[in-house]
Amino acid sequence: MHRQTMNRRQALQGVLAGVAAAAVSSESLFAADYDLLVRGGRVIDPAQRVDRLADLAIRGGKVVAVRPDIPAASATTVIDARGKLVVPGLIDIHLHARDAALPPSEILSTGVTTMVDAGSKGADNVGEIVSIARQAPNRLRILLNIARLGNDPARGEFTTGLEAGDIGKARRAAEANREWVIGIKARLSKSVTGNRDREVLKLALQVAEPLKLPLMIHIGDTFTPLPQLLALLRPGDIVTHAYVPVSGILDANGRVLTEVREARRRGIRFDFANGLTEHWAWDVAERAMSQDFLPDTISSDLTVAGRTAQVLDLPNVLSKFLLLGMPLAEVIARVTANAAQTFRQLNAFGTLREGASADLTVLELTEGTFEFVDNYKKMRPGKQRLVTRAAVFGGRQVSTG
Repeated sequence: MHRQTMNRRQALQGVLAGVAAAAVSSESLFAADYDLLVRGGRVIDPAQRVDRLADLAIRGGKVVAVRPDIPAASATTVIDARGKLVVPGLIDIHLHARDAALPPSEILSTGVTTMVDAGSKGADNVGEIVSIARQAPNRLRILLNIARLGNDPARGEFTTGLEAGDIGKARRAAEANREWVIGIKARLSKSVTGNRDREVLKLALQVAEPLKLPLMIHIGDTFTPLPQLLALLRPGDIVTHAYVPVSGILDANGRVLTEVREARRRGIRFDFANGLTEHWAWDVAERAMSQDFLPDTISSDLTVAGRTAQVLDLPNVLSKFLLLGMPLAEVIARVTANAAQTFRQLNAFGTLREGASADLTVLELTEGTFEFVDNYKKMRPGKQRLVTRAAVFGGRQVSTG
């Protein structure tokens, strides 16, 4: 009897073990292979020279597959991207995320997964923008303004003297926030520096050089001619507002300056930066582009005011370049691959290659009649406009505007 009881108990244990194994096998069989699948879109990844219809699969916050015909059942969540563009998460290297009225979450909703605040704050108040960066739902990095208090649109940072700059303070502030500060910013227009633009530029270089950080200079209506300022820059430094009409890259005959082309050959980068006030004009952009001088990067210079006038968002700015005749893939490159290469801390982003952080934007190239405006309020009609339909940051889908 005892032996029969033991046999029954062993048999029952065997059955239960088999049931458990079958359950595990069944669970494995039906478990999703991917966390998120973006299906049927036109994948444009300039970093890999990819432009084709494909599905994109994400697992653990990384891109794990880009190929056609990945089954929808293999993913927990599916984004239908048919008829749309799937591109690396947009990178805006020049905006201002300093205001509560323009939170990073709102910027992320437009498809910008990585952004750079370009000089809103300086050594005395950089903690304010670092605090915003720490809490941002997307990737926010900082260019430290050489002026201790950052941008001062009301008075200009250096119009009364060089006292607004403190090399030692700026170095210490940048070193203390190396995770966040990826460059230095200097505004050089007369309204900011008066006749001291060269001195301010040299101050900024004294901070950037030992820290091996790039310097971004804001040009336009400078006291010193642009060629003399360019001569002081190093490879990897950035000129923003490249299509400014006054003291810009064109000579009196509308030709791109020889010194500007030489600066590009030396590794100086030229950024567009839409903004609101006398930073660019249609005719300057057209003349430069007709001479094959395209911006290395396209940025928004977005502020609270720009959210409802001229700028609106980065996809809207990109649409202006479609109107100017730049091919779509070239436009996308300037806010993905090119932007990522501008700062070494961003080099790993701006691509959809397997293993990369799953930052991506789904755009729709809408057709219709749209109005686009330059900084001089000159309107031009266009027939295409890029609109954000979905955004993913670190593998997580976010709400879009």
